[in-house]
Amino acid sequence: MQSESPSLVSLDAIRAAAARIAPVAVKTPLLRADFPGVSGRGTGVEIRLKAECLQPIGAFKIRGAANKILQLSPAQIARGVITYSSGNHAQGVAYAAREVGAKAVIVMPSNAPAVKRAATLALGAEIVDVGVASSERLAMAEELVRKHGYIVIPPYDDDQIIAGQATCGLEIVESMPDVDLVVAPVSGGGLLSGVAAAVKQLSPKTMVFGCEPELAADTAESFRAGKIVTWPAELTSRTIADGLRTQSVGVRNFAHLQAFVDGIVTVSEAEIRAAMRAIVAATRLLPEPSGAVAAAALLFHAHRLPPFRAAVAVVSGGNVDPALLAEVLTESLP
Repeated sequence: MQSESPSLVSLDAIRAAAARIAPVAVKTPLLRADFPGVSGRGTGVEIRLKAECLQPIGAFKIRGAANKILQLSPAQIARGVITYSSGNHAQGVAYAAREVGAKAVIVMPSNAPAVKRAATLALGAEIVDVGVASSERLAMAEELVRKHGYIVIPPYDDDQIIAGQATCGLEIVESMPDVDLVVAPVSGGGLLSGVAAAVKQLSPKTMVFGCEPELAADTAESFRAGKIVTWPAELTSRTIADGLRTQSVGVRNFAHLQAFVDGIVTVSEAEIRAAMRAIVAATRLLPEPSGAVAAAALLFHAHRLPPFRAAVAVVSGGNVDPALLAEVLTESLP
């Protein structure tokens, strides 16, 4: 017998999540981005950036983590929570766990950015280090669950996580009802699956695209193939976009992508860096590389996207290493 396809997150579940996380996450603004030659006065094109880098932890991950953790029972909270993350989900779990008084344990890869590691520790979490492969993180988390009974807060492949991330899409349509294109980054798929579920159920005519680095394009390949494809860690770890190095998209997430996403484009490392500079110049936001990939799609690959007049790119995070940001902002242009 074939296993049943995962159920899709409903609009009611997304609205319930929005109400639940309201005391923890913030409704982030849509900032106008006048990119020279692309959008702004005289172009007929309006681009807005969904500034998830302005969340309390500097990234969208607080949405899903809070939605999951705020539904735990007192007995589950007493057991503590655990997750596996390169940084932003780690901070989301640590932040939400602190809100409810739960112990938080984070399994983190050895190549996680120091700025994200320090922020996670500052929120009171305990960090367990492993190698660079996402599979290593999962294996260690499962071992610790067996030993200590922690409650797992998955980074993306979970209905409550997806519903929490979907509140980002809910806010986009509520703030910009005439939006005709939404672009979001994708790795494990939590953000894109949630945003697409919300946008398509509220505004079916709006096109939703994912964007991924060329050097970690497992989801783009999976989308084309119609089945989940896994890339080895030595490939996905090449990209500067450390938040997008997951080796394969989640099962539940992929079901949402197949149901609600219109396409996925990929961008180069140079385009990610150029998009970071463009975002800083246009809005004064400070995006991390992962947070700039959606804008890179609009800036450099509009020919691969549907025609649009009003588009939103999700700036998923701003937890960028200061030295890397300085390097990107001051490097010579090609």
